[in-house]
This record gives sequence, C-alpha cells and structure tokens, in this order.
Amino acid sequence: MIQVNIPALDLQAGDEAEAYSATLTKPVGSLGRLEELAVELARMKGTRTLEITPPGILVFAADHGVVREGVSAFPQEVTVQMVSNIVQGGAAINVFGRQIGATFQVVDVGVAGEVAEEAVSPRKIRPGTGSFLTELAMTREEAEQAVAVGYSEAERLLGGGVKCLIVGEVGIGNTTASSAVLSAITGADPASIVGYGTGISSTQHERKISVVREAVERHKPNPQDAYDILSKVGGLEMGAMAGAMLAAAENRVPILLDGFICTVSALLAKLIDPRVADYMILSHQSAEPGHLTAIQHIRKQPIVQLDMRLGEGTGAAVAFPILQAAVHMINEMATFESAGVAGKEEDSSATLS
Repeated sequence: MIQVNIPALDLQAGDEAEAYSATLTKPVGSLGRLEELAVELARMKGTRTLEITPPGILVFAADHGVVREGVSAFPQEVTVQMVSNIVQGGAAINVFGRQIGATFQVVDVGVAGEVAEEAVSPRKIRPGTGSFLTELAMTREEAEQAVAVGYSEAERLLGGGVKCLIVGEVGIGNTTASSAVLSAITGADPASIVGYGTGISSTQHERKISVVREAVERHKPNPQDAYDILSKVGGLEMGAMAGAMLAAAENRVPILLDGFICTVSALLAKLIDPRVADYMILSHQSAEPGHLTAIQHIRKQPIVQLDMRLGEGTGAAVAFPILQAAVHMINEMATFESAGVAGKEEDSSATLS
C-alpha cells in the first residue's frame, strides 16, 4: 500500500494572491470566479506567481466484468478499440488535449483484450474485473496495486514538468462500477444515481439499477475504506485515477477533475487521504445523474456545465483554458499603481457636516 505525505495548503500565499488581485485594474470581484480560482491555485502552489502549463493528461483504460450482466449498450471489445483510437490521436481527448498543449499518456491498467500499441504504458493488473454482481471485482491486493500504478504513472508525468493534472478513463461498464462505488460511499439509492451511460435502453437501465443495488447489498463495502470498496464493486482504472490524484497533491500540483467517473474516483482518493481534496478543482457538471451526488459529497463547484458525459478527461481539457485565464489575470494584469490609473475613492461622507 502506498504512503503519501500531502502538504497543507499555503493560506498565506492565498491571502497574498487575494490582496494583490485587489490592486489590479478592475473593481474587486468583477472577474468573479476567476479571482477565486487564482486564490485557490496560490494556496495549492504556495506562491502568488502561478504556473499551470503544461497540463498533463493521464487516461487509464480497463474493462469491467459487470458488462456480462447486460448493463451496457456496447460490447467489451470496444475498450481495446478505443485505446487504439486514442493512440492514433482520433479520440475527443486527443483533440482537446492538443488544443491546450497537454503532455499525454494512456495506460492499460486492466483491458480485457490485448493492447499492442507501444505508445500505451503496459501496467495491466488483470484482464478486467470480475462481475461484481456474483463475485468480487478484484482482490484487495489488486485494488492496492491499481492505486500504486496510478501513483507511479502520475509521478513519472509530473517528473517531466507537468504543472496541472487531468485524469481520464476508458472502459465499457465504468458508469455501472462508478454508480456502485458512489452508492457504497454515500448510501445513495441506485435509482437516483444510475444513468443511461453510453445510451442504454430503458430496460437495460432498470437492469443496471438492479445490478448496482444487489451488488452493494450483497458485498456491503465499508464506506470508509477505499480499498474495500474498490475490491468489491470498483474498477481498476478508478483505483489508478485515485492514485494519480494522490501523487499530484503530494507534489502541490492542481488536479482538474473531469466528470462522473473521475469525481467518484476522487472520492476514493479522499478516503485514502482527505487532504487530497484541497488540490482538486472541478471542471464541469456532467449530464450523468450521479455526478450531482458526487459533487455534493466532495463539495466542489463546477467551472462550467455543458451537458457533457463522455469521460476520457474531456470536460477537464475543455475547461482548462478558463483556469489558465485565472493564471494570466494574476500574472499579467497591471495594477492601478503601475498603470497610473486612479483607484477607488474612499467614502468620506461620514466626515462631512
């Protein structure tokens, strides 16, 4: 099991950023959330002068045995095909990643099929999870290994100079696993959090709800133990995503969360070390119904809401330029003094007779 040492936020750096923002050539608060984001980043980075480029994107790929229970619109072999598409640069995350100049890595942590592309990091723990309706998704040791793989892959990416981390995922059946994990952590009724995923029918949706409910009731995951939850109803890529987040926080690197699966993985990371949440910024609110529950539990405000639900890290990549705008604001805007612009006059009415 990995051991992490996540530093506390630097509140003084945040105060300095807030005070400096008040001297910029704008009314205080007029740039709204951008000003708040700059302060959040300063606390994470420990300095008022901010840098979040280049961003790094880690996409973890894995399969889910629960697909055998009729919960997905696509067959399992689509996972390995999507990995190939990503390697060739044709997926949405490639498009948006290129737009923001991201460093990129896709990792096979549990794809059921053979992944032959050399560009994929080969970290397969097992060829997909078990169907958690009838068996454990994985052993506890495999859950611990998944988190460790994500941690080491993120460490390698961060060692290359990445200043902001985006984690994504690919794997048929992953919204079913995420729903089960979310239900285990929050106690939410599966009927309120299970969505239509890749576009299943109403009949499949009812089946998906039933599978999640029965699995959680049968295995009774410990809601305070991330590894117990992962081993019973989770996914290999979810463990890896959680591990990557822990590595980023340990290195004071902001984590720009994606949608439903990513946020549920963030909840797992938070169970391992609550301080990791201090380094998370939520990019968007997904159209998946369970995402709102996950957002409320992790207590983060999304930057945008675009009705996205693709995963892969796409929502975070799309929102990254907004985070970058907050950095440019505090790094590059002139102050009232440097620009020779008169500041706000103090109200002197109290001294008038």
